[in-house]
Amino acid sequence: MTMIRRWFVAGLLIWVPLVITVWVLLLVVDTMDQTLELLPPAWRPDRLLGFRVPGMGVLLTLLVVLLTGVLVANILGQRLVLIWESILGRIPIVRSIYSSVKQVSDTLFSGSGHAFRKALLVQYPRAGVWTIAFQTGVPAAEVGRHVDDPMISVYVPTTPNPTSGFFLMMKRSEVIELAMSVDDALKYVISMGVVAPRERAPALPAGPSE
Repeated sequence: MTMIRRWFVAGLLIWVPLVITVWVLLLVVDTMDQTLELLPPAWRPDRLLGFRVPGMGVLLTLLVVLLTGVLVANILGQRLVLIWESILGRIPIVRSIYSSVKQVSDTLFSGSGHAFRKALLVQYPRAGVWTIAFQTGVPAAEVGRHVDDPMISVYVPTTPNPTSGFFLMMKRSEVIELAMSVDDALKYVISMGVVAPRERAPALPAGPSE
């Protein structure tokens, strides 16, 4: 029975990640395929081809995003984007939502942006309980005027979905900066602590110059 149990667990370790990965991919494909409903009925691939092709929504979405990137990469496209953002900036509620989302997306997807700067160890939700967090910056100047100690902005992700979490402003002296990379820390969070990052070897002291 011990050997059978070991074989069964070994089989689960192979199949569970594979099944979940396939399930997530199928969910993404089905969700993207729903974008085809935005097309006129006569233009839909299933009407033109006579049968449904899974994944056409993914290709259509990628094509639209790529063509949009090509359009805004030139001066005329950038001019159109400025006009579009100017129009949205005059709508009270839309202006607040759009500007906030745009700043976050610029930080996440820009080649020079850094959404998470450092991996941290913080006490949350109470003292004595530790969790992984990420430094996202420093509080606004107005916040700094109301506190005496140096503060940093911290994002505490939830597990296993790191896209949701909590924004905190904590004293710099109350956080511990970790040597692990941001990518390793994210894997640690997503895996619920199962995939622990490998400890980095300390840097060797520089020898005397010859």
